[in-house]
Amino acid sequence: MSQTTAAAAPSPVVPDHPPTAAAAAREIAAGRLSPVDLVEACLRRIEAVDGAIHSFVYVDAERALAAARHAEAEIAAGRSRGPLHGIPFAAKDNYDAAGLPTCGGSRLMAGTVAERDATLVAAMKNAGAILLGKLSTWEYSTGNGGEYFDLPIPTTRNPWDTQRFAGGSSTGAGAAVAAGTTVIALGSDTTGSVRLPASACGVVGLRPTHGLLDKAGMIANCYSMDVPGPLAWTVEDAALVLRALAGPSATVAPAPTRPASLSGLRIGVILDPGPGMAGPDAALVTAFTEGLTVLEELGAELFEISLPVPAAECFLAASVIGSSESAAIHEAELRERPQDMGFALRDKLMRGAMTRASDYLAAQRVRRMVADALDRTIRTYDAVVTFGAFHVAPRLGVEPEMTAFTADTMLTPFSLSGHPSLVQCNGFTGSGLPLHWQIVGRRFAEADILKIAAAYEAATTWRLRRPTL
Repeated sequence: MSQTTAAAAPSPVVPDHPPTAAAAAREIAAGRLSPVDLVEACLRRIEAVDGAIHSFVYVDAERALAAARHAEAEIAAGRSRGPLHGIPFAAKDNYDAAGLPTCGGSRLMAGTVAERDATLVAAMKNAGAILLGKLSTWEYSTGNGGEYFDLPIPTTRNPWDTQRFAGGSSTGAGAAVAAGTTVIALGSDTTGSVRLPASACGVVGLRPTHGLLDKAGMIANCYSMDVPGPLAWTVEDAALVLRALAGPSATVAPAPTRPASLSGLRIGVILDPGPGMAGPDAALVTAFTEGLTVLEELGAELFEISLPVPAAECFLAASVIGSSESAAIHEAELRERPQDMGFALRDKLMRGAMTRASDYLAAQRVRRMVADALDRTIRTYDAVVTFGAFHVAPRLGVEPEMTAFTADTMLTPFSLSGHPSLVQCNGFTGSGLPLHWQIVGRRFAEADILKIAAAYEAATTWRLRRPTL
């Protein structure tokens, strides 16, 4: 008896990554791309891949499509609002967005629906950008560095390796931009919560100067160090978003034009974190060294300098300040509903609740010392280049790796000082995990670090490589 074998069903086609915001803006302006088509492409991408990475906690497809149709009509009528008109974005779930849940990744806020937009969500909408929905976050944008799989939302996974961490606390923002489930994301950074996801996921993460951007309508984590900031695939996209968020009255340079030369720029290089902290992984050191060569070839003059206060001391001060202020913000919830918190949040709040006022004040004095010392160091140069995190994205659930990733960094010195800092991809490990470095500027000199980062980006090929899901 003969037997026939049925042909194998074709593999489903996974929609491509969407274009960058700048590229999409050019296509929209030329009439070759519709905002509706772009939003639909993002929604298809979410449907195809987000089940593997869990970057979104809420997708507002109906309103996003309605906004896209409205943007298309405005643009066709000659009423373009600028380069973000018709561009999809998503916000970390500590930002309010009118009519959408704001839960901050917590059972404590289940059922909470925002009545109005956070200031920065409104700014994006005023620029014509289209909100796709809300992105996952660690509970209340904080924790103890570990991942315990005990929150009411699925754990976000890294698009480059879904068994690895996507970076906290703007976990969904980093993963979404890398995976292409959104074009732009809004995150927030206290001691690294924009820059850690950027480092883990290989995207651009910008922490602007402390105080530049309005925090109204955001769930607070640490009043004195919280800073909102964008995550994007390219430096140009991050610059476009920063200009929209800062508003027309702020002194923010336009999007960089990818200059071919950095001639005349003086860049300080900090290699040593000082005593008390593990050094960076070998792959990060190699990528950093090769990146410095690129900057020199672009004409920059490099000077090796020292961190004025050890990174370990900065991390300790930031930890005391962060846990104390978080405990003060969530004191009633810790007292009345501790059983409804995830372990990471409860653990941090308990530490903060037991911190003495004298220790908190001492940490704030250290912060002022760090800020003054770094300001004296940085003002001598156009920018400073240093490491971000000292490790590549760790394995999910392996607590020693997780906590080392969030603690062993050169991020907290600049969280304390309030200087603008940017993390960007500067290579990949042999197994395909993204590498990164950090560029720091003088206060309110975001244009300088964007210029340097854009020149480096244009001189390398890292933006041509995307994760495959």
